[in-house]
Amino acid sequence: MDIQITTFGALLGLAVAIILIIKKFQPAYSLILGALIGGLVGGAGLVGTVDVMMEGARGIMSAILRILTSGVLAGVLIKTGAAAKIADQIIRTLGEKRALIALALSTLILTAVGVFVDISVITVAPIALAIGKKLGYSKFTVLLAMIGGGKCGNVISPNPNTIAASENFGVSLSSLMAANIIPAIFGLVATIIIANILAKKHAGDKIELNLEENEPQEELPSFFAAIVGPLVAILLLSLRPIVGITVDPLIALPLGGIIGVLVMGKIRYINDYMAFGLSKMMPVAILLIGTGTIAGVIKYSGVQASTISILNAMHIPEFLLAPISGILMGAATASTTSGATIASATFAPAIISVGIAPLAGAAMVHAGATVLDSLPHGSFFHATGGSVNMSINERLKLVPYEAAVGLTITIVSTIMWGIIM
Repeated sequence: MDIQITTFGALLGLAVAIILIIKKFQPAYSLILGALIGGLVGGAGLVGTVDVMMEGARGIMSAILRILTSGVLAGVLIKTGAAAKIADQIIRTLGEKRALIALALSTLILTAVGVFVDISVITVAPIALAIGKKLGYSKFTVLLAMIGGGKCGNVISPNPNTIAASENFGVSLSSLMAANIIPAIFGLVATIIIANILAKKHAGDKIELNLEENEPQEELPSFFAAIVGPLVAILLLSLRPIVGITVDPLIALPLGGIIGVLVMGKIRYINDYMAFGLSKMMPVAILLIGTGTIAGVIKYSGVQASTISILNAMHIPEFLLAPISGILMGAATASTTSGATIASATFAPAIISVGIAPLAGAAMVHAGATVLDSLPHGSFFHATGGSVNMSINERLKLVPYEAAVGLTITIVSTIMWGIIM
């Protein structure tokens, strides 16, 4: 497609989308309108702008299909109580003395096996509040532990952000999941250190809640039954790097959910679980369609060349384009998923052209998208704050600390894939 959009037009369109999202307009429509304005102002004309937007949306459709089918596993984990059981078992095993480690590990593992990071936090939150009240931890402390663990799990998960980044860079999902395991471990360590600092800083802030409201309402499955589904999914995804057999996430993730529900003896409810999972994935899928339109506009603009020129002028290594693009797009959309999608769809060709391997580029972009993904114009900020009954002003104070966790992951990923590898 022989269309060139000016850098100014593309950035203006992105700015319009961000402002509308901050003003609480529907995010998908905000992104679509921003893309339209960006293309028109950028000189593509009405027909050219629509063509670019459509191509951008088409480019994300394969990832959207995989995301929709992943709702089977997510629905099963959440609705059967498997996610809650996994979290509860980890906390019971590690004990109260290692409560903060247990909270971080719980959200890490839940997110890593395919639960959305905000859902992971919401799932663990009642347990976290009960522990925090008993041990004298503040809401700041327990929420940071959960969010930090969730960020670490997110960069090694089969979640929409990983699927989108792997699609756009043309690498396997399992390879990208494995690429940031070491950065995730460093992120977990940073989470524990920061959580302990917050525990001392907010030692006088007491959690107040009615513990009876947070007790499980129905019997949870056994830990073995709860973990079977995600283990099957991860095993199937791992067959490609281990023995060269490719099982697409389109098959592996829903199959893991079905086997999990069979082991738990609740196959008669599978339709309800799938409907619930689909209801959770649909907003993400719709958001990604809007994300695809703005990504298409940026892709056909001079943003990539301008960014590389700025890096060169500042004598900054070109491989930093990967993490920087992830950080900027994650901040712009206040979402790891949208940030990783736009950054990878837009900058993947430029990143690869400067000699960065596709897997390395995908890993750094994905890590970068976790740094500023919890800004107030995104849903993650409000969902996680609401999970522990935290006010907006209180929630804002936590943003720098959780950004520090994401930055730790990004720095380690960049050292690994941009410098050492």
